[in-house]
Amino acid sequence: MNRVVITGLGVISPVGLTTEDFFDSLVAGRHGIAPITHFDTSDLKIRVAAEVKDFDYQNYDISKKDARRMDRYCQFAVAAAKMAMDECGSGLKDLDPFRVGVIVGSGIGGQSTQEDQHTTFITKGPGRVSPFFVPMMIANMAAGMISIRHGFKGVNYAPVTACSSANHAIGEAFHAIKHGYIDACLTGGAEAAITKFAMAGFQNMTALSTAEDPDRASIPFDAERDGFVMGEGSAILVLEEYEHAKARGAKIYAEIVGYGATGDAYHMTSPDPDGTGGAKAMEFAIAEAGVSPADVGYINAHGTSTPLNDKFETNAIKQVFGDAAKDVAVSSTKSMTGHLLGAAGAVEAAATALALQRGILPPTVGYKTVDPACDLDYITEGARKADIRYAISNSLGFGGHNATLCLKKYEG
Repeated sequence: MNRVVITGLGVISPVGLTTEDFFDSLVAGRHGIAPITHFDTSDLKIRVAAEVKDFDYQNYDISKKDARRMDRYCQFAVAAAKMAMDECGSGLKDLDPFRVGVIVGSGIGGQSTQEDQHTTFITKGPGRVSPFFVPMMIANMAAGMISIRHGFKGVNYAPVTACSSANHAIGEAFHAIKHGYIDACLTGGAEAAITKFAMAGFQNMTALSTAEDPDRASIPFDAERDGFVMGEGSAILVLEEYEHAKARGAKIYAEIVGYGATGDAYHMTSPDPDGTGGAKAMEFAIAEAGVSPADVGYINAHGTSTPLNDKFETNAIKQVFGDAAKDVAVSSTKSMTGHLLGAAGAVEAAATALALQRGILPPTVGYKTVDPACDLDYITEGARKADIRYAISNSLGFGGHNATLCLKKYEG
């Protein structure tokens, strides 16, 4: 079996447009939640979101012509992929292009394109619908565009498993390299669903926070949590077979050593209350890594700030770690980035890799009120220095999808 390492990271997020700015914000406890500017919220109950600020596609070698043919989510992905490849320090052109893959997930895809073109259809008729409507809207186009731009011809697809899409993408890329089907892969997720129509849908299913104070909107594990805050952005990771990365002197952020994926078979939107599905995903990822729960020093939780998720995820962690659960550091970076839906797992995998590399764990910010049902160590006092060897990152999606990644500090 091959070892798999992370040799490039590109992040477009509500708390930074570079990997460094992103992680610096997390360590500083700076959230990116603010009043919504993308549209008028006067007839909605939702007032805040975690928007990507000051994004200019031209800074990432995307022409105006190409930008007009990409939904916002796709622009984010292409930009993050460029950064990841720049950080990678190699175009990977020494590899057979059919052995370099692109697996990039998205929970929703081109939501703004859907809305804009539907309005055109209703107001101007079917003849005015853009010929680019379909390729801009579909959720696999981020993977397609990244492949086209970089010339990678290996396995290419887009997992669509709601909020676990990116973790599934990274996990499947990890397995493809581990088992020798490919040598490298650009993988992650992208999402841009801060639109009025999408927000109305999430609002009416009571999934979103109605808090108007940005500091008390995304508050995972807090007793006063009332829903998640919508975020947007993308993170793309370059995964590479270790011997190839070592031979070219690549900078290595961390190693991926385990992946677990399960289904709850329980409910459309609610996690299973006993947390068994999520627990099994963690157990499978840890077992594949060849370690025990006692070796895991940090958990980047799904931690959405919804009443059900945070309670049930806590239950799942207790199932896996038993009495030692209270000794494991846990945090939800969604307290700062909001919930990036299908891109969440990728952003959080990047945060976890950087936490391992730099020996500092990002906090859960905004936490004030204790919930007896959420009684673990959620790193609420600010970023914490910790030299740990193994960490896991959880993602759970509507439909009962669970995906966990296990990462290891790179030690040569």
